[in-house]
Amino acid sequence: MSGRTRVAVVGGGQNCEHDVSLASAASVRAALDPAVYEPVALTIGRDGRWLDGDEPLGLSPAMSLAAALQVLATCDVVLPLVHGPRGEDGALAALCDLAGLPYVGSPLRAGALAMDKHATKLVAESAGVRTARGRLVTSAAGVVFDGPVVVKPVAAGSSFGVALVEREEDLGDALLAALELDDRVLVEEVVAGREIDVAVLDEPGGGHRTGPPLEIVVGGGLFDTTTKYDGSATFVIPARLTDTETKALTDAALRVYEALGCRGLARVDFFLTADGPVLNEVNTMPGMTAASQVPKMFAADGLTYPELLDLLVLAARR
Repeated sequence: MSGRTRVAVVGGGQNCEHDVSLASAASVRAALDPAVYEPVALTIGRDGRWLDGDEPLGLSPAMSLAAALQVLATCDVVLPLVHGPRGEDGALAALCDLAGLPYVGSPLRAGALAMDKHATKLVAESAGVRTARGRLVTSAAGVVFDGPVVVKPVAAGSSFGVALVEREEDLGDALLAALELDDRVLVEEVVAGREIDVAVLDEPGGGHRTGPPLEIVVGGGLFDTTTKYDGSATFVIPARLTDTETKALTDAALRVYEALGCRGLARVDFFLTADGPVLNEVNTMPGMTAASQVPKMFAADGLTYPELLDLLVLAARR
């Protein structure tokens, strides 16, 4: 079928979110309207080598990247769905910028800032959005336990390496586990509040659109990697909020989105406390299967999954 828009859908990646990224890419390829789009499946292997469909490109990461660029050059737009480091952190955005390729999602600076949870906190605070009190550590030695804390790698997604530490004797193991994924770790106070996510989408003609806020309900403990993917957490869409609470959350999400310089799409996660929203983190390329949070939020607002993808591609091309 001629005249279709060739979309390079890039999944995989060299980080702990490899399988999550594969699921997002497969779901997106299947949902793109075949009458309008010709999806091109590109995958970055765990070893850094690219694949075109099932066919490996090149014998080394460098040779493979060179071959992948030739494939990318035949596409009209790139849809990078590599979550986490060496993907969502701006690495793929930089590659597309250097190659002069239109792409969906945030540019290099926004991706790098949002992936770095410590940097995100600094930007958010400067924009007037509160974050949890905490400290940045680079070693498990000498960290003093001062009550229940959340330990998280600075640059990892899907809640990998995140732990709720309620006893002093568990702090060391939690820090070591987080340090296996990143050489910088945040130790934050536990924030008492409801977990509310807000999705921000760029409109092709300009401006932003937010979906109905989503509340994550967990039967106790932390919304960690296990509860994120085992189906035990419940998503309530729209979250049961007052008009004042909804406005406070969406205003804060838009302030952070713009302060970071995000583009295309982002999911901004908050704790809603008695004193208002407290930012948790920002995902510039969140999970994108039909069952993921962001597509579910916009679906609740009447925007189907294929329509959401269509808007993302249109905004990137314009």
